[in-house]
Amino acid sequence: MIAPAFFRQRRSSFFCALFAMIALLSAVGSVAFAGSSNSLMDISADGKLLACSNRDSGTVSIIDLTSNKKLREVRVGKHPEGVTFLGKSHRLAVAVYDEDKVVFLDADSGKLTGKVEVFDEPYGVVSSADGGRVFVTLDYPGQIVEIDTKSHKLSRQFSEGKNLRGITITSDDKLIFTSEYYSGNVRAVEVTGGKTVDTWVAPSSDNLSRQITLSPRRPKIYMPHIRSRITVTQGTGSIFPYVSVVDTLPGEGRRRNRVPLDSAVGNRVTSNPWETAITPDGNTVYIVFSGTNDMFVLNVIDDDYRELSHRGTIVLGNNPRAVRSSPDGKAFYVYNALDFNVVAYDARSLRRIATVAVTENPLGEEVLLGKRLFYSALQPMVGRRWITCSSCHPDGQSDGRTWHNPEGLRNTQSFAGMAWTHPIHWSADRDEVQDFEHTVRGPLMQGRGLITGKVNPPLGPPNKGLSKSLDAMAAYANTHELTLSPYAKNGLNEAAKRGRTLFLSKQTRCAECHSGPYLTDSVPTGKIVRHDVGTAVDDPSEKMEPAYDTPTLHGLYRTGSYLHHGKATTLAEVLTTYNHDDKHGKTSQLSKQQVGDLVEFLKALPYEDPAPKAKSAGLVKVR
Repeated sequence: MIAPAFFRQRRSSFFCALFAMIALLSAVGSVAFAGSSNSLMDISADGKLLACSNRDSGTVSIIDLTSNKKLREVRVGKHPEGVTFLGKSHRLAVAVYDEDKVVFLDADSGKLTGKVEVFDEPYGVVSSADGGRVFVTLDYPGQIVEIDTKSHKLSRQFSEGKNLRGITITSDDKLIFTSEYYSGNVRAVEVTGGKTVDTWVAPSSDNLSRQITLSPRRPKIYMPHIRSRITVTQGTGSIFPYVSVVDTLPGEGRRRNRVPLDSAVGNRVTSNPWETAITPDGNTVYIVFSGTNDMFVLNVIDDDYRELSHRGTIVLGNNPRAVRSSPDGKAFYVYNALDFNVVAYDARSLRRIATVAVTENPLGEEVLLGKRLFYSALQPMVGRRWITCSSCHPDGQSDGRTWHNPEGLRNTQSFAGMAWTHPIHWSADRDEVQDFEHTVRGPLMQGRGLITGKVNPPLGPPNKGLSKSLDAMAAYANTHELTLSPYAKNGLNEAAKRGRTLFLSKQTRCAECHSGPYLTDSVPTGKIVRHDVGTAVDDPSEKMEPAYDTPTLHGLYRTGSYLHHGKATTLAEVLTTYNHDDKHGKTSQLSKQQVGDLVEFLKALPYEDPAPKAKSAGLVKVR
């Protein structure tokens, strides 16, 4: 028989733990401060300065909010994303995504004051209340890193999720909340110990959750994202815009409420919600839509059910990606990324106050036109406003999904290096980006299209040259470049070197198809080459012949799941479980260590830029 004292002790321990959890999570209701949630923009605590990261320019612009004029523009590196003021100061931290560093600068002088190298892909950044620390999400491999802002040194790092982007911190610096980009899962992480204390698991269809915002007065988090219904290939049912309202207090039944943003506002369809902001009093939520170039102004409802009601809709500029409220709540600011400006609005009347140019167009007119079309959910690209090209290929990356296409399962591929590796698609059914005019006009996008008159069939006579706009979209799609693998920053390790030897050997035959600088025999020569590698057997829905285009292997370290059907969750499974009858390289005879060595080599790709070798070999990049 167990003594009653034992039960009292266990019950006491349970309630102590529960009360401690509630105390931690109750901190969410405290007042927010500058830099408390990740964004492409931030406003200093005194309301005097606004900082805006310009991804295409590689710069950060500083705006004087008294005069609404740009003071300066500072170059920080390739593709800056998150930016935050440090506490109450005018000092800034910037996450530079493609150069794997966090840059520090003085907004008053424009001088760079330091930088910290991180493992890979820093995205969101928030500051502690005193500005002494910043916390940064690494999209890959899914980590949080803490940086001391005085010494500019990495203090610690902790793994708390996969593909982390969104991050927000309570004003007492006790809790961090993060969002997973491809899943929408939210975690509460205790700052002192770096351990997860709560998790909110999203439905499997939630996708592209890049930012989260903390309410300053209620235990709530607001997170914009889309729902990707991978079994639907109609534009009216595949992609939906949502904001998830996460109840951060413990308890059942009110944990996570997904608010559909179209039906919430009289069925006005919007596309690709990118960022949210909340006013200092916690009564109003702003949300910008990068596909339909508009925003909703939403009232917060304290009912734990409806959560939000519509106050107004504002038509914005091209590709809005950020929104911020002023510290006094009297104004808010929107960053139109493809107009290269920040627009100020009066919070009461919702009228425009000022427009500030933040950078010159760094893309050129043709690529800018193409990028605007790529991100547009409006005619002539899209008929029903639900979806854009960027809904599945944001910034040229994959959406992390395997879609049930009419021809079978198709894992979304990255655009990186695509200009060197035509034809396109797993099925090699597009020999030029201009062939996607058929997708624009088809059931998925339902747009009018960019060509006037006859469209040539895919793989037929060129559609290039038939439309300036279509050629511009192709020009943009072909701009995406590869970044070096973080696993090869110090060169190949010994295991990767052994793996390279195996890869190039006649024993495995990997390099017979994965050849040349881009490790593929798919090159823009006009010749279509496909291979039966035995993977069709894993997809009963496959409708085409079981032969596929050879994808580049560069960047594999961050693009799982793998193969056309997306069923291989690791690179080791590609070489073992899903390599039927050794059709996909001869690997069945390899030892466990040899498979591991091959994986180490594949993770290290690219360890050097393949473009110079491609040029010297006479390969032609598609433009």
